[in-house]
Amino acid sequence: MTMFFDNGFDRIFRSMSNTFFSVDDILEGSKGNGSGPYYYGYTITVGPDGKPVVKEYGSVKPDQLQTSDTREPIIDTIVDEKEKVVKLIAEMPGVEKADVKIVVENNIVDISAEHDKKKYHVQVSLQQKVDENSAKASYKNGILQLIFKIVEEKPKGKTVEVE
Repeated sequence: MTMFFDNGFDRIFRSMSNTFFSVDDILEGSKGNGSGPYYYGYTITVGPDGKPVVKEYGSVKPDQLQTSDTREPIIDTIVDEKEKVVKLIAEMPGVEKADVKIVVENNIVDISAEHDKKKYHVQVSLQQKVDENSAKASYKNGILQLIFKIVEEKPKGKTVEVE
C-alpha cells in the first residue's frame, strides 16, 4: 500500500514539475507586454476519504499563451458534515466589500469583484446539493467566506409493500 501511495505522489509531483517548467517558458515569452502579474499554482489537500486533492489556480494556465487581467481567486471548499454546511472561502485582496458580486444558481457559485486595477472572477461547482436561499456571505481583510446549508435529499419514489 505504501509503495503505491509513494509512486502516486511521485507521479503527481513529476507532472507538476513539468507543468511549472512550461509555465516558466510561457511567462518568459510574454514579458514586457504590461498585462501581468502572472501566477499559477497548485494547492494540495487531503480529502475526507484520505486521498490527496490537487487543485490548480492562477491567471495563467499551462495551455494558455494569452493572459487575462482578471485573476482567479484562490478557493477553498470545506464541507462540515457535523453542522451540515458547506463553506466556500475565496482570497481576493485589494477589493472592497461593495465590489463583490455573488450569484448562486444550480449549485454553481459565480464570484466576481472589481476595484481599480484588481479584477477577480471564478465559477465554483459545489459537489453537495445546497440551499441557495441559506447563503450567508462575509468579506473581511481580502477574505470572502460563503456558508450554505446542505440540502438532505430524500429518496424519490414510493415504497411498495409486498402482499
